[in-house]
Amino acid sequence: MKLITAIIQEDKLDEVREALIAAEIGRITVIRVDGHGQQEDTEIYRGIVVVPNLIPKVELKIAVNEEFVDITVDTILQAARHGADGAVGDGKIFITPLEECIRISSGQRGGEAI
Repeated sequence: MKLITAIIQEDKLDEVREALIAAEIGRITVIRVDGHGQQEDTEIYRGIVVVPNLIPKVELKIAVNEEFVDITVDTILQAARHGADGAVGDGKIFITPLEECIRISSGQRGGEAI
């Protein structure tokens, strides 16, 4: 089991969610977050260029069994990119081992609980 965490731009959320559903990945958690990486988003405030410290993003958390890792990652990569080559600030994907998953309602454990 793996936990896939993807941080993407807000405007790509619907596109990524629809692509995941089409790939039969229907169970996701969405969290609104703020962060800053290499992306520089400048604004003009009262005639002065201001670089905000944090930029609004969306974090997706998806628990999957091993056979769905590549499908999930490839789907996010295709749907979250701006343009064919992507752009700075499109986001990142992290894959971490998931030690245990327990469904609260039934007590199921492991891959069956996902």
